[in-house]
Amino acid sequence: MAGWLAAAQVLAVLVVLAALHRPLGDWMAHVYTSATDLRVERGLYRLIGVDSRSEQTWRSYVRSLLAFSLVSVLLVYLLQRVQTWLPWDLGLPAVGQHLSFNTAVSFVTNTNWQSYSPDVTLGYTVQALGLAVQNVVSAAVGMAVAVALVRGFARRRTGTVGNFWVDLTRGVIRILLPLSVLAAVVLIAGGVIQNWAGSTDVTTLAGGTQSIPGGPVASQEAVKLLGTNGGGFFNANSAHPFENPSGWVSAFQVVLMLAIPVSLPRTFGRMVGSARQGYAILGAMAAIFLVSLTLLTVVEMRGAGTAPELAGGAMEGKEQRFGIAATTLFGSVSTLTSTGAVNGMHDSFTALGGLFPLLNMMFGEVAPGGVGSGLYGMLVLAVLAVFVGGLMVGRTPEYLGKKLGPREIKLASLYILVTPALVLVGTALSFAIPAVRADVEATSIWNPGVHGFTEVLYAFTSAANNNGSAFAGLTANTPWFNSALGVAMLLGRFVPIVLVLALAGSLAAQDKAPATAGTLPTHRPQFVGLLVGVTVVVTALTYFPVLALGPLAEGL
Repeated sequence: MAGWLAAAQVLAVLVVLAALHRPLGDWMAHVYTSATDLRVERGLYRLIGVDSRSEQTWRSYVRSLLAFSLVSVLLVYLLQRVQTWLPWDLGLPAVGQHLSFNTAVSFVTNTNWQSYSPDVTLGYTVQALGLAVQNVVSAAVGMAVAVALVRGFARRRTGTVGNFWVDLTRGVIRILLPLSVLAAVVLIAGGVIQNWAGSTDVTTLAGGTQSIPGGPVASQEAVKLLGTNGGGFFNANSAHPFENPSGWVSAFQVVLMLAIPVSLPRTFGRMVGSARQGYAILGAMAAIFLVSLTLLTVVEMRGAGTAPELAGGAMEGKEQRFGIAATTLFGSVSTLTSTGAVNGMHDSFTALGGLFPLLNMMFGEVAPGGVGSGLYGMLVLAVLAVFVGGLMVGRTPEYLGKKLGPREIKLASLYILVTPALVLVGTALSFAIPAVRADVEATSIWNPGVHGFTEVLYAFTSAANNNGSAFAGLTANTPWFNSALGVAMLLGRFVPIVLVLALAGSLAAQDKAPATAGTLPTHRPQFVGLLVGVTVVVTALTYFPVLALGPLAEGL
């Protein structure tokens, strides 16, 4: 019975996404190709001194993006450090420098890793002006980078990839803000709280006193999910009843996480002039998603392990209100979309079950991935897949009429290597440096042994891939983890972005080569299978040794 209910829930989500895919994808394509500016956009351009008709080379695009992100990090850091001077500070002290750095980097990089309990660390002003604002603009940055890469495939001999400030502004004003307002209204109707009331002390039925928190939750929750951000207003994230009150709200939140990433392949197809190319990318994403979700759900429902089998099920850490299937669905979507929101604790999954959230992130979160980052990540993998296919038939590889020479393949290869290097080096240093290891083992790891190793591996995987979810058994609010994970988030976000934009510029400078009899078709099921295979093999070869030391060792 539980299996049928799980299947029905997944089917309902897929039906809603299928209905959204075309109209939302077409609308986003229109937003990024329209020659008309809205009045409010023209006002913003005049304010910041931007000519919306001017195009940027990839280098200029990168400089604008990095400058905007640097200013954003400094502003969020400053808000936390001066919290006691701000209104609605709730009497909370200023945040320490290491944690302020980690949090500022986390939200600007769309990671939303939280080494703290939000409701007892940050006041409403910091939550609203710092975190909620970055939830919007960091998502818009990811979408802008994806669109710039798509333009690289679509354009001929231009050398330009768009205008960062225009792409950022349109992503915020025309896509993320309207959808967030609608989503927030639905969440409020479903019982998610939205107020500025602070905490209320009440007397319980047993005669005790309890403090009931308030706050502008629905507004932050909406954009947290739509922008695949993931940072919760409360420490329990989407397991908290004020953030996620009921079963249908939980399913609605799953739809919010998937809506834009699932629709972006349609945007890609429209912008390159071939809807079939978009469907091929979506097909590869869907195949990985469904296999990962199915395996995780089967493993968790089976409850393998001595303790779960004696207890009759692995329910610790699961969302008790909705059941195992709703928890595995939420967890799979969260780690496959780079959202990081949770309605259960991944640390409490069975040993082999905990492997799948890790793998989802190690795939590069491309199924369907984060807002923007999922599409450009999958397109980079498509470039590698076309290169492999070209080697098989002895031809210079071409994708969408663009020749993939040494420069393009080097950029794609470097993109693939960045996050694994950060994950593996960060995990290794946590145990290789004697002083750091002593602190990690004494302060951070509550579960020594193989499981504790997996918790550290998960933390760096989540940070470097800009996911933000935690295995939940690791104390990460230490100088080492705040600093090391902050660096991993910065490099894991912006180094790949620079490589993607360099690839976009290289492609945009080319002319389009006509298709011939030897051109590899990239819109057919054979290519979808090749793309899935490349994605899995690249991940398996890179991470298998470290997985063998962690979740595989524990599970076996």
